[in-house]
Amino acid sequence: MSRVAIIGGHGKIALQLSQILTSRGNEVTSLVRNPDHVPDVEATGATGVVADVEHLSATQIAEAISGHDAVVWSAGAGGGDPDRTYAVDRDAAIRTIDAAQLAGVMRFVMVSYLGAGPDHGVPEDSSFFPYAEAKAAADEHLRASALQWTILQPSRLTDEPGTGGITIGHESGEVPREDVAQVAARVLERTDAAAATVPFIGGAVPIDNALGAIFRIA
Repeated sequence: MSRVAIIGGHGKIALQLSQILTSRGNEVTSLVRNPDHVPDVEATGATGVVADVEHLSATQIAEAISGHDAVVWSAGAGGGDPDRTYAVDRDAAIRTIDAAQLAGVMRFVMVSYLGAGPDHGVPEDSSFFPYAEAKAAADEHLRASALQWTILQPSRLTDEPGTGGITIGHESGEVPREDVAQVAARVLERTDAAAATVPFIGGAVPIDNALGAIFRIA
């Protein structure tokens, strides 16, 4: 059994991940900014904690996640406001990475997006540019940290039922959020998933098999 802290615990992926993890006997703490979201979080079997990481210091975040075995970043500003996008998707994510190191919670899974990175190629006049820049900075900060990190790069997300299958690669496509949650749950269980970036779309390869291939495990 592991203790997992999920940042952005009321998100669609986070709620499904929480349910998966608790059903497997893990303890989950879901951090949310809105007290009204606590009942939804706790319906998955998690413990809801009101902690708005956008406005907390790294030290305060460290206090909230101390004692856990892993952190999953699944938060996001949701677009629309560039300043808030940078505040959440870049600055709060970076503080959370620093907080994990302060708290000694060395396992860290980042939910990013397919194509994220310094060479994302999104034009500056695109409404997506602040998010692309923010995620590039946060992901690079994580890679440079001392944490045992895994960065998930799913393609365009849908609310379709999960299939239990994915395809590893950078091809354009889409993937159900349910399958992203399953991938996150599985990489948390694997000891060979550290220092790995996992780009994927929906597909027919069972998740365990697909991850086994990328991590070079049969």
